[in-house]
Amino acid sequence: MIFIEPDPWNTMLAHARAAYPSECCGAMLGRAEAGSKVVTAALPLENAFQGPRGNRYELLPEDLLAAGHDARRRGLELIGVYHSHPDREAYFSPTDLKNSCPWYSFVVLAIRNGEFDHANSWLPDAGQTRAEQEELILPTG
Repeated sequence: MIFIEPDPWNTMLAHARAAYPSECCGAMLGRAEAGSKVVTAALPLENAFQGPRGNRYELLPEDLLAAGHDARRRGLELIGVYHSHPDREAYFSPTDLKNSCPWYSFVVLAIRNGEFDHANSWLPDAGQTRAEQEELILPTG
């Protein structure tokens, strides 16, 4: 289970809307305890993909390392990665799976016509052959 607090959720939504019709991407920081994760901060990162960004994102390894350092500096953990799917469902694509890390949660935000539609969270397996949907709890209101 992953719960996203209101402030990081608002940051993620604003980032996805601003990037539309391109995909956005970023890091989620927080705490993990007893199988539950709480996201307390979101760090928007650059989509470094060199081609059309409407259906693809790429994180630079150094940006993800910096996010991990930032998390530790704050006494937090790097919980996972978020990205948007402009005008598509919040699924975990084969490309997402291929570029995933099995120890992170991956939250996908479906953005339709520039506005939030729905989101899902995914947990890839160690072999990066499949991903299970993870319970995602979003702020209400």
